[in-house]
Amino acid sequence: MATTTPSPARAQIKQRTALVTSADTSFRQSVSSVLTGLRWHVREAQGGAQAWGEAMDIQPQTIIVDSWLPDLDIQEFLREFHASFPGIDIVTGDLRPFEGSIASPYRQELLYALHQVERPDSAVWNTAPSLGEQRCRTKRRLSSAASSAVESAGNDVRLAELDGEESVESVSMSAPRLPSAAIRIPELVGDSAEMLEVSRRIRRVAPLDTSVLIEGPTGSGKEVVATALHRLSPRCCKPFVAINCAAIPEALLEAELFGHTRGAFTGAVQRRTGRIEAANGGTLFLDEIGEMPLSLQAKLLRFVESGELQRIGDNETIKVDVRILAATHQRLGKLSKSGGFRADLYYRLAVFLIRTPALSERLEDLPQLVDHFLQTMGRTTPVKQIDESAMALLRAHPWLGNVRELQHVLERATILAGNESVLTAAEIDFGDSAD
Repeated sequence: MATTTPSPARAQIKQRTALVTSADTSFRQSVSSVLTGLRWHVREAQGGAQAWGEAMDIQPQTIIVDSWLPDLDIQEFLREFHASFPGIDIVTGDLRPFEGSIASPYRQELLYALHQVERPDSAVWNTAPSLGEQRCRTKRRLSSAASSAVESAGNDVRLAELDGEESVESVSMSAPRLPSAAIRIPELVGDSAEMLEVSRRIRRVAPLDTSVLIEGPTGSGKEVVATALHRLSPRCCKPFVAINCAAIPEALLEAELFGHTRGAFTGAVQRRTGRIEAANGGTLFLDEIGEMPLSLQAKLLRFVESGELQRIGDNETIKVDVRILAATHQRLGKLSKSGGFRADLYYRLAVFLIRTPALSERLEDLPQLVDHFLQTMGRTTPVKQIDESAMALLRAHPWLGNVRELQHVLERATILAGNESVLTAAEIDFGDSAD
């Protein structure tokens, strides 16, 4: 059978591949449209991490990068991208080639395409979002891009065997790996493998409406994970409502969650909107869900299944659209097997599982955490340093109270140090027990 040789024109089209990277959908589509008309093959990326994955996949001749990215620092991304892909022509959103990148023979066409789509309100012409409603609209548009940035990065996804406690999937990165900056969520301090896995899971599930169960020891940052999931979701401009199921007496918890009408019970002098209804359109975070009474779990299950609730004392059914995040320091799967938690509710909540590691499991992150807390406390007082003798004590401590205990120990040490600029072993006081 005769072999068909591709024509020079077809080969040229295949070779002329551009990657357009921007969180602004209209900008990406406009640039892609112009370049396609100029006989380019165009791929699009919503953020830096996705662009990295696309570049590994298609090896484009050029990449057009917006003036800011929703998930990565733009300058750090450009430096690392150029170092990893030195043969790709990099053109930034301000119409300037990146310093050191090799110019492709078609750079003038790229600049022409950018000029053709120039608009005052495009993300590429504004390096930061404006205030007020425009910022909120921008956040909503960017949230799914930021959350799914790792989705196309060449991840090797494998289904995990369920044992009643595990999530529906686990993720392992295949080589070549993305730099940690492309994965790490800013709120999560530390570059340990355990924390990068937490960030990867957040990015994968944040743009979805999937229920998420966050498990981890007390003080390990479960609420930080929940707020990051909300921030990176399409619901980011809607309410984030949190309720600690262990902190509210059983007699009041139902009214807090579902609300009540006037006169529904003694003391109900006026109608009250419950936390679920208050979170309509946004995210409901149920902290310490394992402490919820079994009787109330049945009512919560009905809401999770139907999306409808009734205020106490009211016959009217209310339709509410919320995404549910739950957190617990217990192994909820084991608790459901022993009858301490409803198994049907567990499987509704644990569609996707994120586990926050204990501090003792990621001591390599200790210096970063110490620096983070000292810098945070330095916003109101002079920033203090820490000497090696103090760090040695911190490394040797078991940290039963996890990151929260570390924060309290450093705050206590800062107070004890007074006007001294350096924290020493003398100021490290762990107290009688973990926080």
